[in-house]
Amino acid sequence: MRNILLQKVEDYYDEMIEIRRHLHMYPELSFEEVKTPAYIANYLRDLGIDVREGVGGRGVVGTLNKDKEGPTLALRADFDALPIQDEKDAPYKSTVDGVMHACGHDAHTAVLLMTAKILSEHKDEINGRVVFLHQHAEEVDPGGAIQMIADGCLTGVDAIIGQHVSSSLDVGKIGYKYGTTTGIPDDFWITLKGRGGHAAHPDQLIDPLAAGIQLCNDLQYIVSRKTSALSPAVLSITMFNAGETNNVIPDTCKIGGTIRTFDANTQTSVIEGFKKVLEGIATSTDVTYDLKYSKGYPPVVNTERETDLILEATKEIASVQELVELEASLGGEDFSYYQQRVPGAFFYTGTRNEHFKADYPHHHPKFDIDEQGLINAVRVFLLTTFKFMERNYQNEFNV
Repeated sequence: MRNILLQKVEDYYDEMIEIRRHLHMYPELSFEEVKTPAYIANYLRDLGIDVREGVGGRGVVGTLNKDKEGPTLALRADFDALPIQDEKDAPYKSTVDGVMHACGHDAHTAVLLMTAKILSEHKDEINGRVVFLHQHAEEVDPGGAIQMIADGCLTGVDAIIGQHVSSSLDVGKIGYKYGTTTGIPDDFWITLKGRGGHAAHPDQLIDPLAAGIQLCNDLQYIVSRKTSALSPAVLSITMFNAGETNNVIPDTCKIGGTIRTFDANTQTSVIEGFKKVLEGIATSTDVTYDLKYSKGYPPVVNTERETDLILEATKEIASVQELVELEASLGGEDFSYYQQRVPGAFFYTGTRNEHFKADYPHHHPKFDIDEQGLINAVRVFLLTTFKFMERNYQNEFNV
């Protein structure tokens, strides 16, 4: 039976790629998704799967074997795109100006829909329920996960599995990590306010641009000298905007960036240092400031039992050439909110192929994937699901 399941992934490969490319051509930004969730809901209904739309706002939840007793596993995919102009040369490039799937969420959706199709054809062999969580707005805080959870998407769920395509792993590889896997991605926006005027007389002005340059330099001191080397942290300035004319000192300077940590204690310490540096710059240069600080998602922490299941499943898949144990990454992922409620694990599917120009990093204007890698993602989902049911997890949880 399992060989039949695995073969079906290849049989339906063309359909999966058609789905992925359709979504790639018509991307929608976080919290603005309309056509994408409708497409997902219609596809699931055609499979005979129970569907609930508008979950947490724009999410879609499909349930297989809703009335059957047994353990319940949730499988999750996200479907929002990014505000990036698609610059690659491909027939399926984005048709929406300034919006593209530059992170692979179109592929995640296609993978989960194909998983749903194959499992729906074998529903009589599933001893339990499978919940397909199609999540909106992963890319923008507060994210869609926490909203869907508040709307009951995890009701009755015993565990959850998710995956992400990876431009760092070649096709044929699956990445995994026990325990802490991702970081806490905080964001900040600062507006320094001075008093602008003619650049020939800076002594008569309050220069927010000079203060901003000093601020950017001083902020790095927090990581290099105030944070333990045993507690990784990153502080990156990603935006710096001030002035439009070479003989005028501007009134304001706008700075933005991100702070990444792995644990709440380090996060708190870096934030305290950040605010001290900002206040010190304001005092020494006479600028005032507005600060917007957004705390990011908690870290993804993979539970041992669910990670074991993924590894057991992967080892039975001949098309997986290598299992790669990954280092923790300071990237963020709101899959972590599900894990705060139920046990779960997150794995990474290799889709990198430099010969196909599928080696650009995530969030790059030329990001693309080698779609052959998606076969492994579906196969891991399928076998993990059946292994989960065989373990009779529900009884274990009720002990």
